[in-house]
Amino acid sequence: MLDDEDSPIHPLFAGAPASTEFKKLRKRIVRETREAIEQYGMIERGAKWLVCLSGGKDSYTLLAVLHELQWRGLLPVELLACNLDQGQPGFPATVLPEFLDKMGVPHRIEYQDTYSIVMDKVPAGRTYCALCSRLRRGNLYRIAREEGCSAVVLGHHRDDILETFMMNLFHGGRLATMPPKLVNEEGDLFVYRPLSFVAEADCEKFARALNYPIIPCDLCGSQDGLQRQQVKQILDGWEKSAPGRRQKMFRALMNTRPSHLCDTGLFDFAGLTRRTAEPEDLSDKCPDLRQLD
Repeated sequence: MLDDEDSPIHPLFAGAPASTEFKKLRKRIVRETREAIEQYGMIERGAKWLVCLSGGKDSYTLLAVLHELQWRGLLPVELLACNLDQGQPGFPATVLPEFLDKMGVPHRIEYQDTYSIVMDKVPAGRTYCALCSRLRRGNLYRIAREEGCSAVVLGHHRDDILETFMMNLFHGGRLATMPPKLVNEEGDLFVYRPLSFVAEADCEKFARALNYPIIPCDLCGSQDGLQRQQVKQILDGWEKSAPGRRQKMFRALMNTRPSHLCDTGLFDFAGLTRRTAEPEDLSDKCPDLRQLD
């Protein structure tokens, strides 16, 4: 999968470190992304994907790895990068267009001032994330339809999925998370998360090593005490005391047993039956029993 001296490279990987450590990191991310794509049946040959690019480390990693797989002939789909400029104050609107032009990546930049809507609708002291994400999602679905895409592709990684599971468990009263693949409510678009097996720390190392121009989300990042940050701290603590805990938790999400939970909608507890046997005639084995007749 990795480049050698005689192999061409995609511009997104130009200037990649030559260290063994980075080569192992890149190989691991590419392998895990490919495994998620194959395991969850994301490939429709000849399809067109809208690859959502926020300018954060995760979406840069997603963009690079998908183009690597496409470059190697392992992802036979058309890729269109898309950034939705939501009108956040101070957002560097020229960074992504210039970067994508330089990399030769087909793209669409869309401006929609959802920031003003969020600020107007969300009461002071409440988090903006829920409304912000709904507005963003609606615009991305619209753009995907306009561009003839069959899927909206997001950069959520393994840790995002675990954090969402924990938030639903602690605050939502349900066992649910962001799946690697789903169909939108209208039923006309897939939503894919090819980085579902990839650790956040690997995305961080990857994007930094390639010196991608990271754009922070000032709207969400400016709020303290977010539930997601609290959950992240819990997971960080567990990971520190027991390395590998995150991976074990993620594997558990792939190994559910409805009969060992409590949801009657998933398992027919009321219909459970036990196997019974006919009473055995013990008279021949126990002569004393015959005397009772």
